[in-house]
Amino acid sequence: MKIFDYYRSSAAYRLRIALALKGIPAEQVSCHLRHGEQHSPAYRRLNPQGLVPSLAVGETVLTQSLAILEYLDETHPEPPLLPGDALGRARVRSLAQLIACDIHPLNNLRVLKYLKDPLGQSQAAIDAWIGHWTLEGFAALETRLARDSDTGSWCHGNTPGLADCVLIPQLYNARRFSVPLEAFPTLLRIDAQAAAHPAFHAAHPAQQPDAEPGA
Repeated sequence: MKIFDYYRSSAAYRLRIALALKGIPAEQVSCHLRHGEQHSPAYRRLNPQGLVPSLAVGETVLTQSLAILEYLDETHPEPPLLPGDALGRARVRSLAQLIACDIHPLNNLRVLKYLKDPLGQSQAAIDAWIGHWTLEGFAALETRLARDSDTGSWCHGNTPGLADCVLIPQLYNARRFSVPLEAFPTLLRIDAQAAAHPAFHAAHPAQQPDAEPGA
């Protein structure tokens, strides 16, 4: 397997966590988003959206991080990222999609760049945009995790899974943009658990070969 990656991409970070949890080796190929490498003709042939991550499995290239995580869970079932019961799987997918569909896209690099140019928004306005959508999404997620009996030491039960693979990178992003997190004790508790876990440590942006100062 070969992962086309950027150290600070939260979608790629999700995939690195899953690969590390499952002990799956993958060659890392950096695609530097801020240098525009995702727009090169060579990369667009792999992924017409020009996004990361992409995962090459032989001659086949998979895109969209949640789809890739579910592929890994089907082909490398241990340890599982999804629960064994249908209701549990629906809950975990819902938690993951709350972040991946409703928080992350609004704070993605290409969206922030569009807000700045051509829409002409100031950095203060962009920072307010990031904070608003992050806090709104995290408030809903905190409420769900705090009240649900299925929440354990991780988002679902007492082993890390798909929802944790998505949550931890979004918390990393929130800190990058100085979004206050004190109102979310359940999220912070899970984040502390992840910080002590070797798979999450190995996947952290600062540990990647293309990491830059301040990662």
